[in-house]
Amino acid sequence: MGKYNLTEKKEKDANYRNLVRVELVDVLYEKILQKLVVEKKYRDAEYSAKKLAEDLGTNTRYISAVVNLRFRENYSTVVNEYRIREAMYMLADKRYAKNTMEEISSLVGFANRQSFYAAFYKMQGITPREYRLQHLPKDLQKKKRPTTKKAEKDK
Repeated sequence: MGKYNLTEKKEKDANYRNLVRVELVDVLYEKILQKLVVEKKYRDAEYSAKKLAEDLGTNTRYISAVVNLRFRENYSTVVNEYRIREAMYMLADKRYAKNTMEEISSLVGFANRQSFYAAFYKMQGITPREYRLQHLPKDLQKKKRPTTKKAEKDK
């Protein structure tokens, strides 16, 4: 055995895989994509798996099963990935250069800036601010406001 006693990750025999018929998985998958991606429901911070299930006339167990089978992730992770992709686009787009991080996080569906930063960092390995600095032309980046006494006096 090696130093760290590592074992190969085993695929869990999850009950949800047998929960939904294959034909229904395909139908629900298309409907989920329609709601989340085409209709951009991921932008709604209040749009939960429960609300999605209601909209599709099914239950959350089926939604969870289909999301796990097709995306290989849970519902929250899938939604956050769509949000982060759109945020990356906005952060690098000159039309959104004047938007604050709070505004961008709200536009893409995060309830607050902290959850936006946490999800962005988890997926990209850098903060949204660092991403913006790397991808937005220098002349469009917000300049920090001076905080010196002279700046206060000049106001």
